[in-house]
Amino acid sequence: MIYKAFEINKINLNKINLFLFYGENEGYKNETIKNAFEKDYYNKTYKYDEKEILEKKDDFFNSILSKSFFENEKLIIILRASDKIRDIIEEISLKEINDIKIILSASILEKKSKLRDFFEKHKSAICIAFYADNAQVLNKIAYDFFNKKKISISQQTINLLVERCKGNRENLNNELLKIENFSKNKKKVEFEDILKLTNLAENYNASELADNCLLKNIKKTANIINENNYSNDDCILIIRTLLGKAKRILRLREELKNKNSIDHVITNFKPSIFWKDKEIVKQQLTYWSTEKISDMIIKINETELLIKKNSTISLNILSDFILNQAKK
Repeated sequence: MIYKAFEINKINLNKINLFLFYGENEGYKNETIKNAFEKDYYNKTYKYDEKEILEKKDDFFNSILSKSFFENEKLIIILRASDKIRDIIEEISLKEINDIKIILSASILEKKSKLRDFFEKHKSAICIAFYADNAQVLNKIAYDFFNKKKISISQQTINLLVERCKGNRENLNNELLKIENFSKNKKKVEFEDILKLTNLAENYNASELADNCLLKNIKKTANIINENNYSNDDCILIIRTLLGKAKRILRLREELKNKNSIDHVITNFKPSIFWKDKEIVKQQLTYWSTEKISDMIIKINETELLIKKNSTISLNILSDFILNQAKK
């Protein structure tokens, strides 16, 4: 059965024993498992990696099916779950496990996933997707936190904090804890305090930088470059990523000559474009004609050669090139 993440409190957890939590929002998943499950299974929670179970299937079955006078209930959490464990879970579902709850924590699972299909269709199992938090959700979490702790902070400062956590509530919660400790002897947190206290959750990856350049989003592109500590070694990775995405736009443009529907072309493109990126690619196509993207590819190749010949100033060369291309 399929549920939304916010509906977890509506589920009668006493009647369900199998759960699949999948998606990119690790913070939300961990928060849900902790608040809705682990609090009721103190010292009775066991975590496994999928690989452990696949390698020692018999040992796993013995551990979950063995009864103990001192431990009648168990919470089993299986990390990094994938389609490989589907047969084992299906076998477990046929057994009597009324006193055991099993939660599978998986990353992004595509619609054709066999594991996801099993949980979505099984009447005695729950399937919940945990998508990335948007800025509005994280903003509310931060606002509620500061309001509860009676810490004075401006909306501008909250916006900075949310931006730095990159859509990850786990990172946000870690930063909020850090700020709480800092503000014990301080009634107000300033913008400069957040700049000093918080760390960027992770470097914006090369893919995000390339995407925003091709979206002609100069503000976001500049922000990514300024916020990161790219090394000279990163330059080749970034320029190659940009080249790959530019070539994809060129191929899509060529296919559009014979077909009118952008959605059809994107959906049937090979290699497949991940669902999360489809809207981004559609927007990129509005900015780049066949002639312009062909010219861009030539410039990317020239810039890569320039970077290789001038490694000591490669970051400057790359930054100037990407910023110039991101301008409308």
